[in-house]
Amino acid sequence: MECVDQLNRALKFEKTPSRIVSLVPSQTELLVDLGLRSQIVGVTKFCLHPADLRNKKNIVGGTKSVKLNKVKSLQPDIIICNKEENTEEMVLQLEKIAPVWISDVNSVSDSFKMIEAFGEIFNVSEKAAAINTKIASELQAFQEFASDLPLRKVLYLIWKNPYMAAGRDTFINKLLAINNFKNLIEDPKSRYPEVNTELFKEADVVLLSTEPYPFKEAHVLKLQNEIEAEVLLVDGEYFSWYGSRLQNAFKYFKTLHEKK
Repeated sequence: MECVDQLNRALKFEKTPSRIVSLVPSQTELLVDLGLRSQIVGVTKFCLHPADLRNKKNIVGGTKSVKLNKVKSLQPDIIICNKEENTEEMVLQLEKIAPVWISDVNSVSDSFKMIEAFGEIFNVSEKAAAINTKIASELQAFQEFASDLPLRKVLYLIWKNPYMAAGRDTFINKLLAINNFKNLIEDPKSRYPEVNTELFKEADVVLLSTEPYPFKEAHVLKLQNEIEAEVLLVDGEYFSWYGSRLQNAFKYFKTLHEKK
């Protein structure tokens, strides 16, 4: 079997891969939702969903640094990586162990393609199609809801000390746009720039993401006392996880707008 990943790299398999190492948390969750839990042999320490998975699978490290010897010992048929979350150096080393399938997701359309590709690779196309159908239906319903929302200028903060925000060339930005939020980060090539607090004055709303920096309600209260813009704590997984979690993301986004 031959396939092409989202970097247009050709991969070959003698049979359907049955031993999977996943180094991307959102794609680990997707694999489980595709019914492939038993085929997963290795995950990262950041693969938080499903909650019990890390207790039952081998942890091979983080998304930026893995224990290559441990990965090798698991004898994977395929290793799942992502262009942004994993490093090129890691991939070069992992390719010596097994074929590496790399995702590159910058839009919901890319998510559909990734899920479809997993269906083909792992021979679960019907389940993949069902997930995509659910996401498409939820997206359409939310777009109808969002069509009446005012355009609001937003900063989506992903880090503190220094403050850093999601830029234009990100999956997060695409979801902000679907929410009728206009990202105040102007540079189209700056993915996660540092931001000066002066920019907060231009925002209608500042979103504090729960990941990768663990913003909490205490941060919201503190910042709300310092700026005029509305400040909201948001679940970063719904804005940045591009697998099956999108099935529930749009209902979550609706609750954010209904808080006003």
